[in-house]
Amino acid sequence: MLLVLSEEQKAHLGCLPRVGGTAVGELGRLAVELLRRGAAPRAYEAAARKLNIGVDTIQHGVEGLTYLLTESSKLMISEVDFQDSIHVLGFSDELNKLLLHLYLDNRKEIRSILSELAPKLPSYHSLEWRLDVQLASRSLRQQIKPAVTIKLHLNQNEDQTAQVLQTDPSTLLHLIQQLEQALGEMKTNHCRRIVRNMK
Repeated sequence: MLLVLSEEQKAHLGCLPRVGGTAVGELGRLAVELLRRGAAPRAYEAAARKLNIGVDTIQHGVEGLTYLLTESSKLMISEVDFQDSIHVLGFSDELNKLLLHLYLDNRKEIRSILSELAPKLPSYHSLEWRLDVQLASRSLRQQIKPAVTIKLHLNQNEDQTAQVLQTDPSTLLHLIQQLEQALGEMKTNHCRRIVRNMK
């Protein structure tokens, strides 16, 4: 699978051949630090003084490398696909090897950082349900008024919570149809491709 870069990302990465090999290593270190700790404008200024390059060039280079490394790590791109993805940038073989080395050295750490940043959503634990039917009342002797009560138990961050929902059977049937339709759409090639890229 190849990584597709937008024109803006190509422009950000376009400064790499001008700064030189040692500067690219420093920019790669800053890109990984950006993922670990967040943006650090002082680090950009210090790197700009050290490398004798403009702060904007440093910032654009770090942003371009951050995107390249995170997307490649997220998709677990192979070495060959990574090289093919950056080949369109027209860099020298030496710079391509340096970027590949930077990617291979940091992809496991980047994946672990990205997994920590992912939101922790509640997960299903169990479900209890009850069907109540009101057959008559003082004012109406013959009526049928069904209601379905659902207690949904969820796990979130090792804590268990419960949500109580109540609905009538026709609404419940509509909800079931919508969920079955969503499950059917998950089996399409387009959705499978999206889910594969999200992992």
